[in-house]
Amino acid sequence: MSFNNYNLKPETLKFIELNGFKKPTPIQEKVIPVALKGRNVIAISKTGSGKSHAFLIPIMNLIDCDSKNLQVIITAPTRELASQLYWITKIMSKANPKLKIVKTIGGEQRSKVVEQLKGGAHLLIGTPGRILDMVIKEQAIRVDKVQLLVVDEADMTFEYGFLNDVDIVASKMPKDLRMMVFGATIPKQIQPFLKKYLKNPLIFDLVKKAPVKTIEYVLVACKHRSYNQTLLDILPGINPFVCLIFANTRQEVHECATFLASYDYEVLELHGGLEARKRQQALKQLNSKKFTYIVASDLAARGLDIPEISHVISLGFPKEIDFFIHRSGRTGRMEQEGICITLFQESDEPVIKQLVKRGIPFKYRRYKAGKWIELKPRIKRTGMSDLDKEVAKITSRKKTVVKPGYKKKRQEEIEKLKRKKKRELVQNSINEQKKENYKTKQRQKRMQEK
Repeated sequence: MSFNNYNLKPETLKFIELNGFKKPTPIQEKVIPVALKGRNVIAISKTGSGKSHAFLIPIMNLIDCDSKNLQVIITAPTRELASQLYWITKIMSKANPKLKIVKTIGGEQRSKVVEQLKGGAHLLIGTPGRILDMVIKEQAIRVDKVQLLVVDEADMTFEYGFLNDVDIVASKMPKDLRMMVFGATIPKQIQPFLKKYLKNPLIFDLVKKAPVKTIEYVLVACKHRSYNQTLLDILPGINPFVCLIFANTRQEVHECATFLASYDYEVLELHGGLEARKRQQALKQLNSKKFTYIVASDLAARGLDIPEISHVISLGFPKEIDFFIHRSGRTGRMEQEGICITLFQESDEPVIKQLVKRGIPFKYRRYKAGKWIELKPRIKRTGMSDLDKEVAKITSRKKTVVKPGYKKKRQEEIEKLKRKKKRELVQNSINEQKKENYKTKQRQKRMQEK
């Protein structure tokens, strides 16, 4: 396929040319033709698959710059993701200087955004809460002429509790509103929202269940050492273009970044606990591509487009096993080779077994005396995780009378248990964020009092 097959406007083709695209990616091949025809779309695709341009290219073709009406709104669940989308769309403005694009996110001066919107905008990009404020509180924009709403990272939007904000904004839009929804997964809990707004949507699921063949998966045992010390020991053994290091909590991200900096590594720290000014500064530095090492939390790094990542290092495994798939998928993109290194403890055996069952071909290695040494798996057997134990209880129940459909009921019970555990993880993450925000406000208050 070629972009020339889509009968695009000259400015849209120029946008594609400025990006250096030669041919559409699989998700773009699926989405662009039907989006140009005005169809509603639900697309499941991983980060790095080209999904952003799968909706930006049709948007570029759709917008009428001779009209002063706001025509398209794109929502993203975090400031970082919204900012990144905005930076990508700046190339759209280069392709067509008449195109007016406005971004609205938390941490930015509202009055400035209000003035920009009152001056006219064709495309609005922002976080759900701030877009809702601009529609309801500030009354800075009218959405009754909006033709298309794009919900990016819909699963993350739901997990953060922002889907209701999107729902309110969408309810103010025309009845014939078109919608495009993208996510790494599409949870069942957002189905009512999708059925409410998307009539006869086309669904594309391009998430590969098998591990990416271009990624090498390596396990390195910490033994008696900490994650940070083990990380420091192996860094001389890699020569990354960009290395993305994952830690499970904001505190661990900060500690790791500080630790590496003390050994003269230039490190970019990225997590949701950073103050608004520091987060914006971090994102600008991220896009400037000055840093080889980036230490981040899962949620802060979710969806960020960093195509140059050659290495991913995990300081332990995430609590949610799917997050490991997201982590490893940050490298080895577009058929390029990548390395995913995970530092593990003996207690990680259950999760390693789960990932092996999913087809992850782990290799065990140790870095010593300037050389990587191949090892045989030597993890001691440990107890199962709490979730595994509860699942085992369900599957091991003895049935005196086997009723029709009992296997289906048993599987539904297991799925219900997994959803419960996932909700608990999400709620714990939200509670942690609230605590961090409260502490930050208290610190700022004390500084003001001084």
